[in-house]
Amino acid sequence: MVVRTGPIRYAEADRFGLPKRVNGGQSNTGQSSGQICPQPRSRLAHVMGAPHDVRPQGEDCLNLSITTPALDDGRRPVMVWLHGGGFMSGAGLFDWYDGSALSAEGDVVVVSVNYRLGAFGYLFADGISPGNLGLHDQIAALHWVQDHISHFGGDPSQVTVFGQSAGAMSIRMLLDHPVRLFRRAIIHSDPRSTEPLSLDDAAQIGEAFLGYLDGDPRSVSAEEIIRALHRVASAHPISAGSTVPLPFRPVSTGWEPRDLTGVDVVYGWNADEMAAFGGGMGSGTFADPELGYAAGLKARGAKVFPYRLAWRPAGSAFGAAHCVELPLVLGSSRAWAGSPMLGCASWQEVDRLGREVRASWVSCARTGIPGPIDSVPFEWL
Repeated sequence: MVVRTGPIRYAEADRFGLPKRVNGGQSNTGQSSGQICPQPRSRLAHVMGAPHDVRPQGEDCLNLSITTPALDDGRRPVMVWLHGGGFMSGAGLFDWYDGSALSAEGDVVVVSVNYRLGAFGYLFADGISPGNLGLHDQIAALHWVQDHISHFGGDPSQVTVFGQSAGAMSIRMLLDHPVRLFRRAIIHSDPRSTEPLSLDDAAQIGEAFLGYLDGDPRSVSAEEIIRALHRVASAHPISAGSTVPLPFRPVSTGWEPRDLTGVDVVYGWNADEMAAFGGGMGSGTFADPELGYAAGLKARGAKVFPYRLAWRPAGSAFGAAHCVELPLVLGSSRAWAGSPMLGCASWQEVDRLGREVRASWVSCARTGIPGPIDSVPFEWL
């Protein structure tokens, strides 16, 4: 049995404003709207399916959920999840990212974070938005974990950040943040060939976005923001190495690469990532650049464990596609019911294979060394 608590507000922010950390009283009483960031429909709904839990959308969305074995002083390892969605969609509160199995089996505390998306999180426009607000939200959430996770049975000195796709790219950037807010990282399917936008490119996209609005961007409706976002995405060319238009994504931070001595990193991808996007991009988006990046992390002092997962659920048209590993780590039978990428695989099979993957990830969070994975088509590189 575990305790799943939240949503808990970890920060608050005005539209296009930096997040402001809330006081401990607010945080610990769990006062939150439970909203998720306003967003369009996921571009991978044909792969993952649609989330079964309908969440209210709104800009009071800087909240997180916590799953813990007990509300005690257990000083357990903490695993903080950053969801994917191309910086356009998704939410840490979705049941896809329920950490109950991971927490119960591994005796760890699992934190799942909402952050701002699309133009709300990544618009760069002089005098209006500084850019990277979603990244700053993630940093604020990690500060909240440092300050408060001990009240939920967690050890702030044993924090592992794990995430997929856009969440993985975020972790790639957070590894260079001047303040070390986590000790370990588990990075799923980082689109390594997709780099942060240059300030010039981000400014051009911001100017185009503002041109689609009829009014002050700080006061128009969220629905109008989403409509303008669609128009920018339709007009924005797909950048080299990407798979879909990502006009709203992190911009260059100017942070210097950090020495990573003492940081443990699990870093990998799925064998058929591009099947989720119609194929065509080959290994140039994931495998080739990720192997090179793993070597770069090692050169900076990190202990790196690169992997490749090749689980292809029976009856799935997507094979070992982008996102297919998620049900092996997070969620439940209800959350993933009917997911096209799972084909006709039974939940009993998914859970059986998932136990081994979850145990490996927990081993990394606890010791810095992932455990063996033998039952799943999987290789350490």
